[in-house]
Amino acid sequence: MNENSAPRRLRVTVGDDATHEELFHFKTTKGNFRLAVAAIVLAIIAGTYCLTAYTPVRRTIPGYPSNETRRKAMENLIKIDSLENVIGMWSYQMTNIQRIVSGKSPIPIDSLAVTPSAGDENIRGLYAENDSLLREEVRRQEQFNISYSDNGTISQIEGLHFFTPVKGIITEPYDKAGGHPYVDIAAETGTMVYAVLSGTVISALWNDEVGYVLEIQHDNDIISIYKHNDRLLKKVGDVVKAGTPVAQVGNTGTLSTGSHLHFELWHKGTPIDPTLYIKF
Repeated sequence: MNENSAPRRLRVTVGDDATHEELFHFKTTKGNFRLAVAAIVLAIIAGTYCLTAYTPVRRTIPGYPSNETRRKAMENLIKIDSLENVIGMWSYQMTNIQRIVSGKSPIPIDSLAVTPSAGDENIRGLYAENDSLLREEVRRQEQFNISYSDNGTISQIEGLHFFTPVKGIITEPYDKAGGHPYVDIAAETGTMVYAVLSGTVISALWNDEVGYVLEIQHDNDIISIYKHNDRLLKKVGDVVKAGTPVAQVGNTGTLSTGSHLHFELWHKGTPIDPTLYIKF
């Protein structure tokens, strides 16, 4: 065999630098040396992975989620779930308000389980498969709703302190049977209009027939509506306190025949007589 074809062997020696005494040595080839280095590197990588993956050391790595981070993430998921629930309720209420303003009958809460018609696109979104949380919340709230009493009054809002929206003379009283489920209060143009209860403005717009319109959502599923205003002092999203000025009496809209406030009070999607609770 050719002497040059034999694999070259390497001698690795470890010695004392001061005395040059040889402590130990071993012989190997270049191939074996490379394999040994690769094995050592792989062992270091595997050891590092096991150390960071299966021991508490992993929590010292920047960006690794700790128990506190996971707890906050779970709390955020719960909050998101609750917000989706609230948004669903707002969508339901806004849809009913739009139907009321347009002259349609409101959707009762217990009809949420009924599939709407294909033509009513605004309602169909409320009945998607992912609204199970909303339905459950509605069912839960319905358990605590106070029903109507024998004399026809709504007991749930009895005892609430309503502010008078405007001082004036009622020119057209509440008459649900006669198609007038609201009151008209005559007052001078520019007279301040006040919020009857604390709440949030959900609509502030112009309508050709009723002029400037303001709608406020209150607690206990109560909505107050103010029409024919000369000027609106609040915008959608504003939170108002009871007795806060929200508009000024006017004579706007084609249906108005004089300076007055058209006032409506709704409870659970049903118009109620404001004079039962408010002294004008």
